[in-house]
Formats: sequence, C-alpha cells, structure tokens
Amino acid sequence: MPTHRALPVRTTAAVALVAALLLAGCGTTARPDAPAAPKRTTATAAPEKTAAPTVEAAATLGGPGTACVLPVSFGLAADWKPAAVEEPEDPEFAELVRQGPAVMRCEIDAKPAGNIGHLRVWTAAKGPARAALEGFVKAADEPSAVTYRETRAGALAATEVTYTTYSELTDETKEQRAFAVTTPKGAVVIVHLGGLDTDEHRAMLPAYELAKSTAKAL
Repeated sequence: MPTHRALPVRTTAAVALVAALLLAGCGTTARPDAPAAPKRTTATAAPEKTAAPTVEAAATLGGPGTACVLPVSFGLAADWKPAAVEEPEDPEFAELVRQGPAVMRCEIDAKPAGNIGHLRVWTAAKGPARAALEGFVKAADEPSAVTYRETRAGALAATEVTYTTYSELTDETKEQRAFAVTTPKGAVVIVHLGGLDTDEHRAMLPAYELAKSTAKAL
C-alpha cells in the first residue's frame, strides 16, 4: 500500500493561508439575489417654529392716576400713547364714539411705536360680554368672516372675536379683533384692535396680546 508522506510545516502553513484568503473573498462577494446595502443618509433637522413675538409692559393703564381710568387695567406696550375720550356721552359725537351698545372710553395710539392703528377701549352698561361683543361687531362696517371663541383675559373669563371689515381708503378688507370681559361690578369692557390694513394689524398684535394677558378687574 502506498504511504502518505507528511507535508512540510511551511507547505501546510501556505495552504492554510491560501484557504483563508479564498474563504474571506467568498464571504465578501454579494450574491446575485442579495438586497443592496442601504445607502447612508444625513438626517436633516426639521425647521424650527418661530414663536410669536411678545412684548413686555412698559406701564399699566386703567387704574387711578393713569391716562384712562377704566373698569379694568392692563399692561401697555412701550411708546403706545393713551388718551381718554373727552365727553363720550355727548350726542354730538355719538357717531365717532359709539358702536352698537358700546361707548369708547380710551384710545391708545400706536404711531409713536411705529405703526398706524389704535387699541381702543369701549364699555357697555349691560352684559353678558358675548352679547355686547356681538352687538359691537354687528355695528361695524360690513363685518365678515366673524369668528367667536371663549378664552381668558388675564384671570377673567372673556369672549374674543376675529373678523374683517371693508376699507374704502385701501379698497380692501382688513383684519380686526377684540376681546370682551364682564367685570364684577357688571360693566362690560371691550378692547379692540384695528389698524390701517391687515399688515399693520398683525404688526400690532403683540401689544393687543399683552393687554389681553394682563387684564385685571378694578
């Protein structure tokens, strides 16, 4: 019987190395039916939402000794100039200072702050707040897209409305909004924000939101 001679150690090592290389090569060869490796992608961060601008109160309006003594007080944005409406009950000025059941008591001018518009404070003798606000809006110039919602004005329950009116000056509709509260003494207070046009109105919203968030009954 033929005898088998053992391979030299060097030959055995060489064979083992070749076999290992062949196996490694086979392990990295993709099969025809194997799915392709997923491509690596770089995650893109979602765009951040821009927070609505806010302003801090530069003063408080409504209490004794302020420009307008009112049934409520609220924070006033910097450079907004308040002025009490003189003789609001005078019938000669009714067309200017009355709207529905409400009488204008204070006009806060935004021009010194760089905008064209006003915050106006109105009072109505009878509540509830929503009924007075509805009468106020119905008396506006061609109100449309009227939406009411129940909300809070500071610690007070409030009704808020957004709507549009037609402006002959700009020949377009413009946004309006107001909130109304009933004070513990029974008077209804309406705080209204208009503006020359919708752009001006939106630019003044931080001052309106400041008044709403800081409202207190006096």
